[in-house]
Amino acid sequence: MTPQSFTSSRRQLLRHFAVAALLTTVPLSLGAATLPAGYLPPLHAGAFTIVIIPDTQGYVGKGTKATPTLQSPVTNIVFANHVRWIREHLREQNIAFVSQVGDIVDIDNETQWQLARQNMDVLHGLVPYGIAVGNHDMKVSGDAALFQHYFPAERYRGFKWYGGTFEPSNECEKHFGNNVNSFQLFSAGGMDFVFLHLECNAPDPVLAWASEILKRHVNRRAFISTHMDLGVIDKPKTDEGFSKDPQGRMRWSKIHRERGNTPEQMWEKLYRKHANLGFVFCGDQSRVTALHLTDIGDHGNTVHRLLSDYTSSGPLRLYRFLPAQDTVQVITYDTTMLQMTEATKYKSDRASHQFSVEYRMSGARPSRL
Repeated sequence: MTPQSFTSSRRQLLRHFAVAALLTTVPLSLGAATLPAGYLPPLHAGAFTIVIIPDTQGYVGKGTKATPTLQSPVTNIVFANHVRWIREHLREQNIAFVSQVGDIVDIDNETQWQLARQNMDVLHGLVPYGIAVGNHDMKVSGDAALFQHYFPAERYRGFKWYGGTFEPSNECEKHFGNNVNSFQLFSAGGMDFVFLHLECNAPDPVLAWASEILKRHVNRRAFISTHMDLGVIDKPKTDEGFSKDPQGRMRWSKIHRERGNTPEQMWEKLYRKHANLGFVFCGDQSRVTALHLTDIGDHGNTVHRLLSDYTSSGPLRLYRFLPAQDTVQVITYDTTMLQMTEATKYKSDRASHQFSVEYRMSGARPSRL
C-alpha cells in the first residue's frame, strides 16, 4: 500500500465512522422496526455478555507489515476502537468478561507491544479479561519474553478474578509461565465460570496444568480461549488453500516445534475429558474468518468451538448469554462502523456472523450439561 492510498483509505474510514457515529443517538428502547439497518439490538433482561476480541494485527505506520515505508508513528485504529467501545458499553451490554484470542501484535517488537499494552490499559481494572498468546506474539521456539514483560502475571495478581498462571518446574518451561498460560474466575447470571487462556499449540506440561485447573473448578462452567483451534484442517500447500481447503479442527501447528500440540491433539489430550467445558474460542485463520462446530465430550457435554478472525477489519464478537432461554446469541459487531457484520470477503453468508447456539443454563450444574 502506498502512502497516498493509505491516506485515502483512512479518510474514507473516518468518513464512514462519522456517519455511523450518528446512529448512537437512536435510543435503544426503540422497536426493532424503527432501528437503522445494522443497529445493535438491545440486551434482553437477565442477559450478560462475554466479548471476544479477534486477532488485533492491524498495525500501520513506520516499520509495520501493512505500511513499511511510512514514517508516521505506529497506530492501530481498530484495536483502539474495540477497547473504547467495550469501555463505553460495559453497563449497557452487561459485559462480564473480555477475552483476546491471540496475535495481539503483528510483529513481536517493543513498539507494537507498547501500543498493545496502552490499548488494554483502557480496560484494565474495569472488567475481568484474559489474553491467549498467538504465534505472532512469540518466537517459533515459544519464547514470549515481550508478552511476559508487558503483560506479566504480577499485573493481575491484585484482582480477585485472576486465578493464576502456569508455574514452571524447570528452566525448559520458563516460556510457558508468567501469564503466557493463565486462568480467570468470574460469576454472571447466577453462574460461576472458569476461563482458561492457553498459548498457541500449548505443550504437554501446559495441558496437564490446564486439566488440573478444570478438575479443581469442576463446579464452575469452563471456557477456553486459545489461538489455534478451527481453520483449514491440514496445512495448505497452495495460497488458495488457506481459504478453500476443507475446514474444521486443525491438524497442524506453528509454535514450539516438536513440543507443540495441534488443535486435534489438544482436543484429545484436554478438551474432551472435562464435563464442565462448554466453549472453545480461537482466532488465527483470517481467510477462514468465521466457523462454528460442535463436539461431544467424553461425559456427553456439548463443546461449542468458535473461530472469529476479522484481522485488520472492524468486527469483534459479542456472546450474549440468555440463561432463561438456554441460548447464547452470537453477534458480530463492527466497532468502527458501528454496525452488525453481515458478510465478509471469505464468508459472505450472514449466518456465519449472526446466529445463536443452545447452551443449557437453567437448572443445570456444570457436570450435568
